[in-house]
Amino acid sequence: MSFEKKEKPLFISFEGGEGVGKSTQIRLLADRLTQAGYEVYCLREPGGTSVGEQIRSILLDCANANMAPIAELLLYEAARAQLVTEVIKPALAAGKVVLVDRFTDSTLAYQAFARGLDKELVNTSNIIGSCALVPTRTVLLDKDVDEGLKKAIEGGADRMEAEGREFHERVHEGFEYLAHRHDQRIVTVACQERKEDTHELVFAAVADLFNEQAARPYEISSELLQKIKEQK
Repeated sequence: MSFEKKEKPLFISFEGGEGVGKSTQIRLLADRLTQAGYEVYCLREPGGTSVGEQIRSILLDCANANMAPIAELLLYEAARAQLVTEVIKPALAAGKVVLVDRFTDSTLAYQAFARGLDKELVNTSNIIGSCALVPTRTVLLDKDVDEGLKKAIEGGADRMEAEGREFHERVHEGFEYLAHRHDQRIVTVACQERKEDTHELVFAAVADLFNEQAARPYEISSELLQKIKEQK
């Protein structure tokens, strides 16, 4: 029995703490889906637009260590509003698959749970910044906090990565809370030692959204892994 490719627009967010490998897993899933005939957009937050990338440079610059939490929140939401309006909504309207590195769950984990901003305030800000857009599915990559931080800061830490361990523990706890509260949308995937093994778990978490062709055995080329490594 064969199935036609589903044309329903799909929006999948990837979440997790520092150094969990979100960008790598997004690229691997995108490659698999592209081979199955889907048109895929890979995006990141903050960023993905000219405006968003400029905001990203401000948010991650260690020179801005004194940034007020509320200013930080509003900058993330501004970048998100631009990305949703300029890229995500048009792509979804055209029936594309959109994969994004971080979305509203990260804002709750970082700005509410870790920074201590009021959760309802952050929720309201998320609704405004996302233009009320909610991912079809969210993949939460789970990894030991110390292991992830060590990996993330290998080439130097940005402003968020440079926060203390307790901050990142609170981020981790925030994601756990969100995964429990939104268990119909968020699927937790434990990161494995091999990227290929993690990918198979990631695909299993979203396989029901895609056609039979995407579910066929998929071999990750060494060339793709090398390209991903070089682009980091």
